[in-house]
Formats: sequence, C-alpha cells, structure tokens
Amino acid sequence: MPTRLPNPNAVGQISEPISLRTLDFAAGTLFPPQRAPWGKLLFPVSGVADFTIAGERYVSPPAYAIWIPPEVLHDSRTPHATRYASVYVRRDLCCGLPDFPSTLSLSLLIRAIVADFAMRDVTYPITAEDERLGRVLLDQLRLAPRHESYLPSSDDPLLSPVLSALRNAPGDRRSLAEWARVVNTTERTLSRRCQTSLGLSFHEWRQRLKLVTALTLLEAGTPVKVVSQQLGYSATSAFIAMFHQLTGMSPTRMIRDYKDS
Repeated sequence: MPTRLPNPNAVGQISEPISLRTLDFAAGTLFPPQRAPWGKLLFPVSGVADFTIAGERYVSPPAYAIWIPPEVLHDSRTPHATRYASVYVRRDLCCGLPDFPSTLSLSLLIRAIVADFAMRDVTYPITAEDERLGRVLLDQLRLAPRHESYLPSSDDPLLSPVLSALRNAPGDRRSLAEWARVVNTTERTLSRRCQTSLGLSFHEWRQRLKLVTALTLLEAGTPVKVVSQQLGYSATSAFIAMFHQLTGMSPTRMIRDYKDS
C-alpha cells in the first residue's frame, strides 16, 4: 500500500521570508490535495515526482523545479524513492515569481544554496550570512528561465494522439513526417502545432520524454543498456550522450548518487 502523508500545511503559517527542507520520501508516497498560503518551489535532489496542479499533470526531473503560487490546489506522488528539496516563500515575497504553476530551470547556484542549507540543517535563515544567502536564492529564482511544464501535454486534435502514443511507447523511432502521415496531416503542420501548443519542437519534447522515462527506469534498477534499448537507441553511447546533455551527468553517476543519497 502507498504511504499517504498528512497535509504538510499543518506546520502553520510561515513568518520568516523563506523556509527550506530537504527530505527523503519512500516509493509510493502520496500527498493529499492541498492549498498553501505561501509559494512553494519543489525539486528532486534525486528521483522524479509527479504533481497534479490545478488539474494539470507536471513531472519534475533533476535540474528543473516546480513552482506553485500561493492558494493553488495541488497534490503529488513519488513513484520511486525520492530525495526532495522544498523552498517555501512567504506570500509577500512571491512578487516577481510566476503567478501560475510553472517549471523553472535551476541554476547551479540555486542548487548549491539549497544543498548548503540542507547540509547544515538550516530550515530558517537566522544569521546575517544565511539571510543574505536567502535573498540571493530569491533573486535567482526570479531570474530562472520559466516553462509552463517540463513535459507539456496538448489537447490539439492532431498532436494529442501522437503525444499519447509516444508516452506509451517512448522508444518509438518514427519521424515527425511519419507521425504526420499517421494523423493525416503534413510534417510542416504538425511541427507548427508542436511549437504553438507545446512551446517546444517535436525533437525537444521527445528528448524530454526519454529523459523522464530513463530516470524512472534507472531508479527502478534497470541496466543502462536495457534502458537505452527500450528508448529506441541503437547504441548505448548515444543514450548516454543524451542523458549527459540534459542532466549534466552520466546515467551511471546518477545511479551512484541516488544510492548514496
């Protein structure tokens, strides 16, 4: 049976500018629907989590965070064991951050500050030095590149069946032109629908899908070679290159860090 956690908003109101927590969650942990009176930034130190925010599904892999503004209904689950960092931002300091749920690209500086607080077990910045770090963290969050979702979906009648098919079979190697023929349209039209509906090219969306799938498989203990084959790569080296490009590390290192975390 999955672990169902109580509503974490029971901790009370946040009086400090920011609060930080980095915690481990077991596979199958469920967080019930909730609204918080403060903003939340959530990202995995290792692992992947799924969120449903205002009725939309969000996936958060490493290097990307989910930003949830105050009072937005959301729930989440961790399909696999996950180490997750949370930054809670007092409502009056959310100015300059998105007023709708978003995916933020995390800079190395953001991750380093959060990791430093976690290493020293600092939940609320109290010292003058930590308060300055907290202000830098907020500034960096306001500057972080924003996306509506790391792996967006679409209800476009031409694009939706293609995305659904790829989610079910991420190793499908058919080209955009081949998919266009499947849905009785042209490659140019389908490419335009991708940019309009997703804000991404077809190639970039499929790369992100492969990354999210790879993370889940690797953390479940699937060998790198098998993951590569399931994702449609003819050579494991090509999969490793893609993984490194999107995460900054090799699959082997990610597995090692995951086990050591």
